[in-house]
Amino acid sequence: MKYRLLSILLLFLPVWTFAQDKGLDEKINDAFMPVAVWWEGFILTSVPIAGYNLPIVLLLLIFGATFFTIYFKFPNITKFKLAINTVRGKYDELDHHSVEKAELNIVDGDLVDTIADESKEGEVSHFQALATAVSGTVGLGNIAGVAVAIALGGPGATFWMIACGLIGMSTKFVECTLGVKYRDVGEDGTVYGGPMYYLSRGLKEKGFTRLGKVLGILFAVLCVGASFGGGNAFQSNQAAVQLSTMLNLQGGATGVIIGIILAILVGIVIIGGIKKIASVTEKIVPFMAGVYVLASLIIIFANIKYIGDAFAMIFNGAFTPEAGLGGIVGVIIVGFQRAAFSNEAGAGSAAIAHSAVKTKYPASEGIVALLEPFIDTVVICTMTALVIIFFNMDTGAFEYGNAVNSTVLITESGNYIGGVDLTSMAYESVIPGFRYILTIAIILFAFSTMISWSYYGLQSWKYLFGRGRRADVVYKILFLLFVVIGAAATLDAVIKFSDAMILALVFPNMIGLLFLFPNVKEELNKYVTDIKGVSK
Repeated sequence: MKYRLLSILLLFLPVWTFAQDKGLDEKINDAFMPVAVWWEGFILTSVPIAGYNLPIVLLLLIFGATFFTIYFKFPNITKFKLAINTVRGKYDELDHHSVEKAELNIVDGDLVDTIADESKEGEVSHFQALATAVSGTVGLGNIAGVAVAIALGGPGATFWMIACGLIGMSTKFVECTLGVKYRDVGEDGTVYGGPMYYLSRGLKEKGFTRLGKVLGILFAVLCVGASFGGGNAFQSNQAAVQLSTMLNLQGGATGVIIGIILAILVGIVIIGGIKKIASVTEKIVPFMAGVYVLASLIIIFANIKYIGDAFAMIFNGAFTPEAGLGGIVGVIIVGFQRAAFSNEAGAGSAAIAHSAVKTKYPASEGIVALLEPFIDTVVICTMTALVIIFFNMDTGAFEYGNAVNSTVLITESGNYIGGVDLTSMAYESVIPGFRYILTIAIILFAFSTMISWSYYGLQSWKYLFGRGRRADVVYKILFLLFVVIGAAATLDAVIKFSDAMILALVFPNMIGLLFLFPNVKEELNKYVTDIKGVSK
């Protein structure tokens, strides 16, 4: 481990040496921006429909989620009670564990926070699995992403984020059920799962062997890229921004230096396998999520007299957006894009983690997983949105839609704010000193998410290049490089790349889901039938 850490330090030494140069952050961003712009434009390729240019990926996402919602008879509503009962352990005796014990929480020496509880000792309740997965989902997408959506699309974007979260529950159910159904269990009991496996195996069963293989490889490649972008660069970027603001750090090399420090800390976990650090992190992160929710509730209740006005702004803005926001379609696109980035329903990443759960019924974990978009987007994102709307209602800090670019807007005083800065200002206005707590939360969320996505990316890397140690080290070094790149780049460049990488996963994953959803129906019927048999 010492030699590996030394290699990482030597790898970053040239960057550290040049960190004294003024404007290094800008230089890195300038080099990264053209790639981010091209990739975003490619993934968000639009088609003209009724006079609007609509991104193909969002059409696929919305169509798939809507279709699954209707086909499975609104599982986000009809199966909500079943999900709650499954989570609280009502059917634990029925849903016994039939898979051999898999020490999946320790993969090649690495302890992965989002799945640690799901496979600890091979015995874990559905509630523990959900709580652990949600702790990995709730993070910067809720803190910074919501602010971006409102800044661009106005309060109405919140409505469409909620809508995306509701129908996304159905998509999450489908992909996580398939993740368990088609997972691969190694000779040592280690479980490997995710879209790359259900795409290749599931489509092979349907007679589309070549298509399944192509989609599986495509997903794995894109997932590796997503782990570098949304699961890594975006996280380190926002952590660096908040830390720089709180400590009043300035200088062209600030982002690089913070990025190197973050990379070393992340590297200790994902390369060295320091179990104690990861163990402490997975205990702190859910606590910080609880603190964030509590703070949101305090602010909401403090402004309870404005709650009606806030929801009126959300509803009216969703259908009659303010001038300059690009019309209803523009607001819908903003809302759905931010929600997709936050809850990742349709991207398939959650299936990689949920495939590890110990269960006899694949549909049982799919049922549990549908609660994630509800908690993440419908509940927590709405809380953040209300806080920001209350803040702007009182202070008039910014004009909705008055964006300089895709993530930055101008305040009334002429200053530039965006992402996590806006959220921090909103919470600080009611709870003085909260920016310090938020900074700690953001760093912990970022750290946790980076570790989680390093696992997602590593699983995809293993699918592509085998399960050897050398291939793993190459991936981890590349991952750490993107920690530094993300911290050094501006939010605009990072979020362009990150959004596109997360959304790109929708293409192969959703195509596979539209082929394999009948298999999910079979698994659901099996689970529901057995539950009814026990209940008699």
